[in-house]
This record gives sequence, structure tokens and C-alpha cells, in this order.
Amino acid sequence: MSEHPPARLTLGPLMHHWPAERRRDFYFRIADEAPVDSVCLGEVVCSKREPFFAEQMPAVIDRLRAAGKEVVISTLSLITTERELAAIGELAASGLPVEANDVTAIRVLAGRPFIAGPLINLFNEATLDFLVRAGAVRVNMPVELSLPSIGVLAAHNPTGQTEMAVFGRQGLALSMRCYHARAYGLHKDSCQYVCERDPDGLPADQLDGRGLLAVNGTQTLSHGYLVALAELDALRRLGVSHFRLAPQAGVTAEGLDMVRVAALYRQVLDGAADPAAAEAALLAMLGPVAPINGFLHGREGMAWVPAGTMH
Repeated sequence: MSEHPPARLTLGPLMHHWPAERRRDFYFRIADEAPVDSVCLGEVVCSKREPFFAEQMPAVIDRLRAAGKEVVISTLSLITTERELAAIGELAASGLPVEANDVTAIRVLAGRPFIAGPLINLFNEATLDFLVRAGAVRVNMPVELSLPSIGVLAAHNPTGQTEMAVFGRQGLALSMRCYHARAYGLHKDSCQYVCERDPDGLPADQLDGRGLLAVNGTQTLSHGYLVALAELDALRRLGVSHFRLAPQAGVTAEGLDMVRVAALYRQVLDGAADPAAAEAALLAMLGPVAPINGFLHGREGMAWVPAGTMH
């Protein structure tokens, strides 16, 4: 592996709605055991979920920071009310780095340094220039980009900090409507927080029964998990410095061990494990969920290009 840029591992924000105790214990274990450098907290999908974890948030932040991990607060990805707008100002005043997932958040941050999240549409150099002028000190690439496109933007990025998702369900779309509530015969305003019933998302299958998408409240995700272990070296050579893992519950009875997932990525980034062997170990953990990496290879997102077939 190339020595430049230094490889840092990020745990992205939890997109799903987990019970507060489960969420707290998850982050405590991440603090104590996971070889990640940065952890994103905060509600990204639905502001109605925020109060459930507010009481535990200070203890989680303290535990993560005591373990030497950078704590980043991620904003909502679709801001619709004055209250949600005011909450961004409160986040900025906390002194912690803020990840903006909506252009509205950038305006509220008013020139303060921020991280541009993966839900901001960044597909060309002009948009990257705008974000940097506005105060971005790190930028996340959208999941739809191919390796060559990532390389173009990373080379154009003057901050030297370019982040890319390398594991987990890929966020594809957001809506004002809550499909999760509708799937259970409810309305958004009286949703009864049914998204908590599906801690890894609600599968949406094709007519032939094959998995296509997953629903998470107002968010649409890929059905498959992005697995980009074999691509880590190429991404580093293209200039990517931060590699993002999405917290997932898994669909098997034993769940998915995110500490072990992080360890596999860390080992490959450090040159301590063969990418193909690490990929095989990770695929064995996923159960029936299909691996995907098509976007990185210029194909449909749900395609899978195994390590041994890459050119």
C-alpha cells in the first residue's frame, strides 16, 4: 500500500433506528475495540428519532473521545422545519466537527469549517470548489461515482481529505414521505416508529423475489452491502484518505460484528492482510445479503465484481 495519503477509517452515522440502549452499547464497544479513527454520530434520516438517543449522547461522546477517536456530528439530510434549522446552529456551537448532509446546513454553518457529507450531490469540480470556499475541510464522494471519477475529484480537492464509502448499504434517495410507515399501513405523522422493527432496513424485493432495495424510514437504500476491500489500494492511489463503514445490524441470527468488519478493513489498509482473503472472510459474515460494488466499476450499483476478476 502507498504511504500517501495516510489511511483513516471512519464509522459513518447510524442510518437505522435502534433502541437507545442497543445504540449506546454498540458505540461503547466501538470505542473500546474497533480500530476506527473517526466516528459520526447524530440523526441523519428523521428528526423524530433524535430524542430517543439524546440522553445517552454525552456519555457516548465522552467514551469515544477518551478512546482517542474523532467524534463528528452529522446533520439531517433533509431539513424541513425551522426547529431542524436551529438545531444545526446548536451543533456548530458544540465545538465538535460537523458533517453537513444538506446544502441548507452549509448556509447555517456560515463559513465555519465543516465536513461535506456523502448525501450532498458532489459530481464535478465546480461543486467541489463551492464546498471548499464555503468551508469544507473534508469531502465525501457520492456512492454513485466510479473509480476514475473519484480520482478526478480527489486530485482536484485542495483539502487533501477525500472520503469514500467502502462498506454497508448505500444510501440512494430520500423523500418527504415515509415508505416505512406506509408499508405497515400507517402515516408519517403517526408512524409509531415502526422503522425500529427493521434494524437493518425493510427489504423491498423485485417481482421475481430477488432483493433490490431496502427501506429505512424516508430513506431508500441498496439491498446489498457495498464491499470494497479489493479496491482499497486503488482508492488510496487515487487520493482517497478516509474510508467509511456504515453501521449495519446484519440479517443473520447472530447479527453482524462491526468490530470484526472494521478490523478486516484496517488489516487490508495496513497491508497486514490479503484483500482477497479478507473479502472472503467478510462475505462469509453477510449471510444472505449480497455484496455489491458496481458503481465503483462503472456498472449498475447492484453488480458485484469479485476481487479475482478485477482488471
